Amino acid sequence: MKEEELSRIKRYPIVEYLERKGIKPVRSTPAYALYRSPFREDAHPSFKVDTEKNLWIDYGEGKGGSIIDLCMRLEGCTLSETIRHLGRNTLDDTVHSPYKESVQDTFMQESIRQAASTNGGARRLTGISDTLPLHLQKYLTEERCINIEKATPFLRCISYEVRDHHYQAIGFANQSGGYELRDNGSFKGTIAPKDITPIFIDKLRDKDTDKIQPVCVFEGFMDFLSLLSMKEEVTSVCLVMNSVSNVARAIRYLNDRHLTNIRAFLDNDDAGKRATNDFIRAGFKVEDMSVHYGNFKDLNEYHIHRVREQQKSLSLTMSQTQTNPIKVKQVKHKMR
Repeated sequence: MKEEELSRIKRYPIVEYLERKGIKPVRSTPAYALYRSPFREDAHPSFKVDTEKNLWIDYGEGKGGSIIDLCMRLEGCTLSETIRHLGRNTLDDTVHSPYKESVQDTFMQESIRQAASTNGGARRLTGISDTLPLHLQKYLTEERCINIEKATPFLRCISYEVRDHHYQAIGFANQSGGYELRDNGSFKGTIAPKDITPIFIDKLRDKDTDKIQPVCVFEGFMDFLSLLSMKEEVTSVCLVMNSVSNVARAIRYLNDRHLTNIRAFLDNDDAGKRATNDFIRAGFKVEDMSVHYGNFKDLNEYHIHRVREQQKSLSLTMSQTQTNPIKVKQVKHKMR
């Protein structure tokens, strides 16, 4: 029964929740509703609610999720507060009794455990924050050479628990409300469901030529963040597969939007090559960008190498300057 109650919370219509907050769609269809993002000034509507799956996605940020994720962010609530808040909207509030309040409190606690449980209960989600702690920021900047200012809008801090031990990881959202997880060690994981992440949808057409831009396709989000760090500005739609196992989903997404040109920033291994060939066989015009980092495992490894070489060169230049200081010619002015 408790699982049914949790499902009822997740089924609470996002469009109804937004309506209660005075947020109205710019366009509605039987399948989705399109809004201006409630998180920022949004000249072009980029916040979409899938009314069939009851999930939301903010294409401008590349973030999305269920009504629980949305409520946590809009209300500034913790996970437990969000469950309680949404529970009040879904449970019948016309009857108030000590028994019902006790049942609701018990249900709320169980809902947190159920909503947070992944991988058969081994990992429990305990919180989501927009702010990455310093140790995860340090990992991104020092070990992965990622520009933290450019990366931050696309990342969340995911707090979770395993056997009473508490952990934090970098979270990268997909279009179905799941998260790819990385910590500052070797841990890689997923908060289900696993799916692709489309980003910068508003950059589909070149502003100057009005031509449709090729879509940049990445295997993982660290490669996307690497390109973001390498370029002053990314002017193309990006699609992060979050795993080569999502090739079919990526192909379906691109076909549904009649996008035929891609730049594949995939890994230099057998899986990456197979995925690139899958796109070619599906009829896409593919520019294999891996040839530009052929001696490296992936784009991030290549990016790290470039940054390290630049740092060495700068360090050498500074060392030479200190050893052989530039002599400044002194000009003597005659006194008159």
